[in-house]
Amino acid sequence: MNWNHLVKSSVGIVAAAACLAAQAGSNGVTVSLTPEKASLNKEDDVVMRVTITNTSSKPQYVLKWHTPFAGVQDHLFDVTRDGVNVPYQGRHYKRPAPTAKDYYLLKPGASHTAKVELSALYDMSVTGDYAVRYHAASLNLFNSPPDGNSMTMSTEREIGEIESAPVSLWIDGRLERGTVVADPAELASRQQLAGTAGISFASCSSGQQTSINAGVAAAKSMANSGVNYLNSGLTGTRYKKWFGTYSSGRYATVKTHYANIKNALDTKPIVVDCSCKESYYAYVYPNQPYKIYVCNAFWSAPTSGTDSKGGTLVHELSHFNVVGATDDWAYGQSSAASLATSNPTKAVDNADSHEYFGENTPSLP
Repeated sequence: MNWNHLVKSSVGIVAAAACLAAQAGSNGVTVSLTPEKASLNKEDDVVMRVTITNTSSKPQYVLKWHTPFAGVQDHLFDVTRDGVNVPYQGRHYKRPAPTAKDYYLLKPGASHTAKVELSALYDMSVTGDYAVRYHAASLNLFNSPPDGNSMTMSTEREIGEIESAPVSLWIDGRLERGTVVADPAELASRQQLAGTAGISFASCSSGQQTSINAGVAAAKSMANSGVNYLNSGLTGTRYKKWFGTYSSGRYATVKTHYANIKNALDTKPIVVDCSCKESYYAYVYPNQPYKIYVCNAFWSAPTSGTDSKGGTLVHELSHFNVVGATDDWAYGQSSAASLATSNPTKAVDNADSHEYFGENTPSLP
């Protein structure tokens, strides 16, 4: 079943007493989950109602990408089965920095509800006790209220976060309890090993293929530059700008990520699919290396430089579980630089930070 077709919404007023206590960094915005069924069998879709409420006395502007109001477009749920993490199988996007139109207004006391089919995003085929929690966190999660007719884009350096209490489900799945499901990233990686190294295309015109090949060449140059920098042990302005203060552990993580990005570009069978017509730059399924879906913003991006075709490919490669398993904690140069200052641990897990380090524009030592 297509979960996009399930999304429905309603606006209403709910009593603050019915809401969860506001979390730190939540701006008084809370979220609750209600399963349509708490006990399910193998034929059932796992459907959850998500209600986001503004318990504060001020209007709150919440980034649409981190809500389910227009379909789930990010990793918004933490799911476990018998205490073991169930991996997210949806998309990770490369998006432009958000603008005012990307925020949803929640008036004081108002709530909004959407219905989501979780079994389209997480493998819930194994029998067991499941726990589901909504958890959205990003430096761009909240924005400032409009000043006149325009939105004042937030300069906050704190990661905004909204999360629900966990809800419990029992699923009598098609696989017996205790079945070990092979890690999809590992399976996909094995399948890719049988392919021929290089770039292939799906649904791309000859002109698009030429443009992609130029982007791949730029991505390789960025990866080589990044690997050389990190192998030299440099900790200059370039590193600190995008990944923050030095620690040996974080530095080793970035070094590994960049080695994997370079290895993917040099030795793996990368497929670029041009069928996406959305406004974003690109997306991938992190458990399906090494297929990258490029979207509308990709075509107008420069070949190299800030938010470029080459940088987009670096960004998306970092998302693959077998490369870096990065997330999207901040979008855009300004937010990524703020993240490096305020939370270096999140910066080394942020895909845009890897992209901007590779693009290195303006050039930093």
